[in-house]
Amino acid sequence: MRIIGIDPGSIKTGYGVVDSNGSKTTYVASGVIDAKKDSFNNRLKIIFESLAEIIKEYNPDQMAIETVFVHKNASSALKLGHARAAAICASFESDINIFEYSPREVKLSTVGSGKAEKEQVMEMVKLILSIKQSTLKLDESDALAVAVCHAHSQTVKAKIEAATK
Repeated sequence: MRIIGIDPGSIKTGYGVVDSNGSKTTYVASGVIDAKKDSFNNRLKIIFESLAEIIKEYNPDQMAIETVFVHKNASSALKLGHARAAAICASFESDINIFEYSPREVKLSTVGSGKAEKEQVMEMVKLILSIKQSTLKLDESDALAVAVCHAHSQTVKAKIEAATK
């Protein structure tokens, strides 16, 4: 199964592609879509078009995307929601299933603590996926963490289903 993980942002959107066979998850590709120099409408268009191309190139079976986290600024949360929508809409032509995970679920799945720092997530993602490059961008490693979280979730779900049959 090929999974694309998305860490949405209205300025920087991370993506990570992994393959998972249930017992092993391997790195395929990752990157960051940077749309900071444009108007908000154009940034959404860049996210949509870029992800549509990435999805076409890597042909994932499923998409995992991080949910909106609302801390204090409702305006930022709304913009993040728009970026998530642009990312989700980019998958419509490929007709892939979409799954959502909270930041806490992603951190818990990859690091073992729902309160892990971004740098801890990056180090664990590199370890889990055997990524040798010295650094990943934080948005990129977050997106890979979302994909890893989904791969783990699907593995556990399959084991539960097999045990109950």
